[in-house]
Amino acid sequence: MHPSEQIVRVMSRIYAKGMTTTSGGNLSLLDAEGDLWITPSRVDKGTLTVDDVVRVRRDGSVDGKHKPSSEFPFHLAILKARPDLRAVVHAHVPALSAFAVTRRVPDTLVLPQARFVCGPVASSPYVLPGSDALGEAIAAQFLRGADCVAMENHGFVFGGTTLQQGFERMETLEYTARLIVGAETLGGCAPLSEAEYAESRRPNNLLPEFTASTPSAREQELRRQLCAFALRGYEQGMMIATEGSLSVRLDAGSALFTPSGKDRSTLTPEDIVLVRDGRREAGKLPSRACLNHLAIYRAHPWVGAVFNALPPHTTAFSIARSAHLTTRIIPESHILLRDVGVLPYAQQYGDGAAVAAAVSTSQPVLLFRNNGAITVGGSVLEAFDRMEVLENTAKVLLAAKPLGGALAIDDQGIATMTKAFLGV
Repeated sequence: MHPSEQIVRVMSRIYAKGMTTTSGGNLSLLDAEGDLWITPSRVDKGTLTVDDVVRVRRDGSVDGKHKPSSEFPFHLAILKARPDLRAVVHAHVPALSAFAVTRRVPDTLVLPQARFVCGPVASSPYVLPGSDALGEAIAAQFLRGADCVAMENHGFVFGGTTLQQGFERMETLEYTARLIVGAETLGGCAPLSEAEYAESRRPNNLLPEFTASTPSAREQELRRQLCAFALRGYEQGMMIATEGSLSVRLDAGSALFTPSGKDRSTLTPEDIVLVRDGRREAGKLPSRACLNHLAIYRAHPWVGAVFNALPPHTTAFSIARSAHLTTRIIPESHILLRDVGVLPYAQQYGDGAAVAAAVSTSQPVLLFRNNGAITVGGSVLEAFDRMEVLENTAKVLLAAKPLGGALAIDDQGIATMTKAFLGV
């Protein structure tokens, strides 16, 4: 894709997600010839076109009908300091901007994937926007190895080997910042240790390969379902490009998985990975949660689909030091979710047996410490619905905090409701 098309595509996505304003934010991409393509100054980011993108040649000459972004100096300084980077993403993203104005940085160790995607976050002092001094201050942090840098009282800036990687770092860190803000209202975060983080990087999806045959009509439909629900989860804010996985049972020994390392919002049926009898479709990597999903399918024939996600309000409970996500506040929540189980962080990185043992018809939802939640259902729709209701319940609990806190339905009310709707 042409550099100007990449910039328009990513900026449109950033604007649509509310991560920048009409006048805020800028993107740049270095091409193979060493020319820098950059968003223009004072042009509506919500209607940006390829004709608006500015090309700054290696000799300093400028092609385009607009001036380059006023932040051009720091883009250039970052790319000169880090020849391994080809793209820079800058925006005044809401939750991250809260960290910038309080002169704090998000601790990416609250989530393993946040640490993997973003690394440790650095900070640079406030300097006049658009100045060479600002570029020097930011570039100094990138030179030390940071890929994500807080700009005090300004915003955040991200580097990437591609524009997509820069965007993913921004989206992931903004998401992480939102979780931390939510967890602070619950008493604060409990980040992982470096040793705990290292557990998450052990490869657990490198299964032996097999050559898959042409998929049946049913398999093709299930592949389409996974893609559709992954996109829906992304649009509903329950997944981001780098987080979340879905699977569906195909038959007694087979399941289909969303892939590892692919943008959750752009999946196609061809991206979906078939796992059969412990082997993965050749040339593809299933979700890193595949062992947990497979163990659940083996232990529970009634489960037809599994959904792992990190919805922001739910995951605030997951990363909080001590917080209970109760479903006993709204009938729909308790009927559909029952009581939410909680598993220690380490149990999700075994062979899946501990996760499968915790799942039951009376406990179809589990919260992982520092890694979101997992829901199961008879179908993809049911597993997705449970995750959606779980996130809504968490959102209600957090919204009720400033009002004095949610009041639970008493035990007698729960017993009566359970008997009336579930027959138990």
